[in-house]
Amino acid sequence: KPAPTYGNNAKTGRYFATNGIKLYYEIYGQGQPLLLIHGNGGSIRDYRYQIPYFSKYYKVIAVDSRSQGKSVDTSSVLNYEMMADDFAALLSHLKIDSAYVIGWSDGGINGLLLAIRHPEKVKKLAVTGANLRPDTSVISPDGTGMITTELSRLKAGPQDAATRNTIKLLHMMEVEPHISHSDLHSIHCPVLVMGGDFDVI
Repeated sequence: KPAPTYGNNAKTGRYFATNGIKLYYEIYGQGQPLLLIHGNGGSIRDYRYQIPYFSKYYKVIAVDSRSQGKSVDTSSVLNYEMMADDFAALLSHLKIDSAYVIGWSDGGINGLLLAIRHPEKVKKLAVTGANLRPDTSVISPDGTGMITTELSRLKAGPQDAATRNTIKLLHMMEVEPHISHSDLHSIHCPVLVMGGDFDVI
């Protein structure tokens, strides 16, 4: 059989209306539910090498986060809390009381906030490349400089819908998140936190 086109699979792809947008998701496999959350500017396709593996053992729910992939959001406001609430609503829509969650980069931030804001929805959590603050105490100077430079470049040029959306995503990384240590201590599910030696975070 030809391999499915992850992130654009008409056979399994669905939309769920929530919080003023239509959230796009795809489901693969059987078993305990596993939610995969991608990073900033990404999509379901970023998990194209992980979905075939995990779907052998789990019911994989791969989602395009708000304003990314096929989950279009034309509003000017975007924050991580909105996305975490989107994922909680999707799990409720699918009649899933709790799920395993894997997230990297922004997906890791969203995984943490999902466990903080909707603790009943997260059975176990694995995150990598997630930051608590948007400053150089947690992000390399090269990383913050890259965001600032790219934002300036995009704002100075012509702005179509795609450019405005990219500006919105970059601006969110520039000013968010703000997760306190007390917020982290409210998480009671098992959590695996990973960090790469040469990651920008």
